[in-house]
Amino acid sequence: MKRLRSRGRVALVAAAAMCAVVAQPGASGGPVPTGLPGLSGTAAAAEGPTAYEFDKDAGPLGGGTSTGDAGQLDEGSTYRASIEPGKKLFYQLDLDDAENAYVSATAVPELGSPVDYGDKITVTMQDGDGKDCDSEQARVLPTGDYPQPLTAYVSRTLTGKEYGPCRKAGTYYVIVERESKATSSQEPWDLELRFLSEPPVKAGGSTEAPEDWSSASPGPPSGASEPRAGGAGFSAATSLGDGEWTAEIDPGESLFYRVPVDWGQQLFAAAELGGSDGRGIVTGAMSLAVYNPARGLVDSTDTMSYNGEPKWMSTDPAPPVHYANRFSSAPDKKAMRFAGWYYLRVSLNPEVGGKFGQEPYDLTVRVNVEGKAVDGPEYDGPAQEFNVSDENRDQAGGGNPADEDSGTMTLVAAGGIGTGTVLVLGLGGWALLARRRGAGR
Repeated sequence: MKRLRSRGRVALVAAAAMCAVVAQPGASGGPVPTGLPGLSGTAAAAEGPTAYEFDKDAGPLGGGTSTGDAGQLDEGSTYRASIEPGKKLFYQLDLDDAENAYVSATAVPELGSPVDYGDKITVTMQDGDGKDCDSEQARVLPTGDYPQPLTAYVSRTLTGKEYGPCRKAGTYYVIVERESKATSSQEPWDLELRFLSEPPVKAGGSTEAPEDWSSASPGPPSGASEPRAGGAGFSAATSLGDGEWTAEIDPGESLFYRVPVDWGQQLFAAAELGGSDGRGIVTGAMSLAVYNPARGLVDSTDTMSYNGEPKWMSTDPAPPVHYANRFSSAPDKKAMRFAGWYYLRVSLNPEVGGKFGQEPYDLTVRVNVEGKAVDGPEYDGPAQEFNVSDENRDQAGGGNPADEDSGTMTLVAAGGIGTGTVLVLGLGGWALLARRRGAGR
């Protein structure tokens, strides 16, 4: 028996079920409420992979067609947009001459839509003179040619040099470009954009990172595994600490987790796809990716070949978190540049469902955070998302989702119960109850 579904789906099914009970056709002589997205039926809500969950605080922001009408990004904010094949979206941000800035873009092809190797997004940051500060791509890989979130980030990183591009205060531009083959879906991809600013340091911002660090993967964490359903997006990522955590994942689904990693600590991540009936083999059956607090890719792997037997995969060991890692030429080391929440994304190839059955599969996520936390640099301003607090560690122990502190979701259905009656359903209680019941099984 499958043990645990994703937390978002549990809450949605509970709400749909209650709506079905209290708003049946003819229950009060009125019509059934309409216009509630995602609630076309309880069965539809309960079956199949969960789509990407966007930050519920993200506001719509269409990008411009050039720098002349670029959309304005504000520090600490998240935005939603969409992009068509062959199009570029222009955004702008205002920077001083001391802060480091990070802008990430997550493109979300629709579940079930055709994608092909080489479909990609490219994100570029430029200064006011049109000189590139940074550029990164996220693309569909040959072993993972199915819809899954594609995330790339760019930064304005100050190196301490007196001259060069991207150093002055002023307006900077971020360009998001999509490329898709003619055989791929030509429908727009939804986008989630996030802009974070890192203050300059007053002390401790060394330009040399330690060269000697352990690349040996640790053994399994002690203690029994515990259920911990994954979230459906970065903003809904489920918090994890050291340990082995079990969940379920549907073919075509992507689950997100987050782990607090402090200065001086190393993160080791692995995932196991459970066994199943059926015959055959799927190359690129599952992918595992690690992202830093600004959603920059640390490492990913998608080469698992699955034949129905339980199979483990892991990302390559990354160095301890150190401020000076940002000056490295190695991408994985460069990404381990600050403390904070590091994200794990696990995606299951829909081909697994085609060969081994369209049901949820057992998933085990193994997390090891090694090393003693040390003092980081002294920032000249609030560290904000680039630190680890005692509260973060408590959240990791309790499995708090990233968006839990944003308030309780409500669902309002007007009509269908009685004239002038408004029904407000508190979904937060349903989600919490479902998590507690799942954890107790």
